Amino acid sequence: MSISYNSFCDDFYVDMYINTRFDLPSDRDILLAFFERIKKQFPTMTALNRDGTEFCLEEAPGAGQSRWVSVDIDRLGAGCVNPASFQQAFELQKFVIGLVPYMLGIRSLDIESLDLTFGMDFDYAGNHNEIIAEALFGGSAFSKIFDNTGAGPLNLSPSVILALDDDCSTRARLAVEARTDETEMRSGKFDSDKPISLYLTVRQYPRSGQDFEMESVFNKLCGLVVEFMDDKVVPNIVMPLTNAIAHRR
Repeated sequence: MSISYNSFCDDFYVDMYINTRFDLPSDRDILLAFFERIKKQFPTMTALNRDGTEFCLEEAPGAGQSRWVSVDIDRLGAGCVNPASFQQAFELQKFVIGLVPYMLGIRSLDIESLDLTFGMDFDYAGNHNEIIAEALFGGSAFSKIFDNTGAGPLNLSPSVILALDDDCSTRARLAVEARTDETEMRSGKFDSDKPISLYLTVRQYPRSGQDFEMESVFNKLCGLVVEFMDDKVVPNIVMPLTNAIAHRR
């Protein structure tokens, strides 16, 4: 099944992070063996980089698409940019989940949480705060606060965290991030390279008395994030944003 989210934004990405209680291996041979196994499955992932304590195996962007896997002190990540299908969006993450118990020693007791994020970037060479205020706060009580003679909100990046079950072990965080800064607002010259970003992250914490089965948890989060996107985020957040941007261009 193709992903329709790409049509609403300039870039769409899917990121997974496994957060651990214990430090992950930093041994050279262990990490090289792990990254080489991923490269064998995904031959276009050939660039291995280091940034401080983080090691990252990346794919050179092609036609706007790319994959990556990273290992940091207590966090492992995997993601892709502009996947063409749900299968492509999740296949790398699922492959990594299958490797980490054996190659990096990540077990159920070690897991602090597992995150799955859908992200969207919207290019707009203008005041991000104005667009967000118009699209998401028009007609609300907050719109009265914005109605003043000054330059308007300096930083409007709304976010909310929701508990998706009774024990609060499954949570969703929705955030819209503006990148317009004070200097741009004063000068009236806005950076066209900085997008408005939207992030929907669903996080699963371990439940008391239950093993943390990474594969089943990841599959559950995939269903939750797609359902949340389709039912809540796209019609109520994404569409108003894209419409407001289109009217300003």
